[in-house]
Amino acid sequence: MAPTLAESTTDASAFDIADFVINQGNGVKGLSELGIKSLPRQYIQPKEALINIIPNKSIPVIDMANWENDPNIAESVCEAAETFGFFQLVNHGVPLEVLDGVKDATHRFFGVPAAVKRKYSKELSPSNSVRFGTSFSPDSEKALEWKDYLSLFYVSEEEASALWPPECKDECLEYMKKSEILCRKLLTALMERLNVKEIDEKKESLLMGSRRINLNYYPRCPNPQLTIGVGRHSDVSTLTFLLQDEIGGLYVRVNEGKGEEDGWVHVPPIEGSLVINVGDALQILSNGRYKSIEHCVIASGSKNRISIPVFVNPKPSDVIGPLPELLAAGEKPKYKNILYSDYVKHFFRKAHDGKKTVEFAEV
Repeated sequence: MAPTLAESTTDASAFDIADFVINQGNGVKGLSELGIKSLPRQYIQPKEALINIIPNKSIPVIDMANWENDPNIAESVCEAAETFGFFQLVNHGVPLEVLDGVKDATHRFFGVPAAVKRKYSKELSPSNSVRFGTSFSPDSEKALEWKDYLSLFYVSEEEASALWPPECKDECLEYMKKSEILCRKLLTALMERLNVKEIDEKKESLLMGSRRINLNYYPRCPNPQLTIGVGRHSDVSTLTFLLQDEIGGLYVRVNEGKGEEDGWVHVPPIEGSLVINVGDALQILSNGRYKSIEHCVIASGSKNRISIPVFVNPKPSDVIGPLPELLAAGEKPKYKNILYSDYVKHFFRKAHDGKKTVEFAEV
């Protein structure tokens, strides 16, 4: 007879981890709450997956308070997108109560019983647009990531109202709605830097034709130094808008492969801020001018952490490649034209592997 969960609280190997975490919908949150004393072997990462941290260094922090009157702020955004690929915004216009609301909603969703979350699993979800899961790609990973998530692809307000979990749908929709205004400001500035003077209907589809919001939950981990919350990767988005809680744990790679300074810097949480990063789609559209950068999340040994990214993407049916304006100006294309849905499928069918998805699109 298999041991009960109570009998397994100090030995996570004594019962079927995959069944408990994935099939029953408990996630790593449920595993953490068993009170296990050591990390299950399925979550122990190879040494090369762990990171070398550079202390006392981080990404730019940009104050948007005077955006309309000070062109230097837009200039700072573009320079950060070119140089770092990541920057943090304060006074960005998304109300603090909206940010707090979606953080509360995230805790509320992950606080429901496993049976409720499981209704949104790959096997049971009423829609491919709504997905509860754990790790990133359990079927293809050599070691699992210490994270649970709810992923919500926005099709329409009507579908979201009907199918998104009631514990969080209103707050997620409001957060996406309010951050869209900020997104338009940033993309307008980034396009002007590339001498794209107008974002017409076709460009708008390419830049922000679809959106996805994820609610991420990183439970307290018994041996955080042996695992990872999210493995090293770059996003497939145009831009990603990340809301962190006060715990922290996001790390960004700097000076990739350029000697001693190659390493990872922490992105410290700032109350009311949003972390913005360039995704692969914008790197490709800008012909490499804007940089999508590897990042990862480490596990915490003391507290549960949440984060809420909004991924702003091309439409799945769009073909992405260097913008015509750049090629007309004489630039040689660094990337081929590729159907965006094919690019995304390539990303999701494998484990996190740094920037290798971008190589899939190189000429």
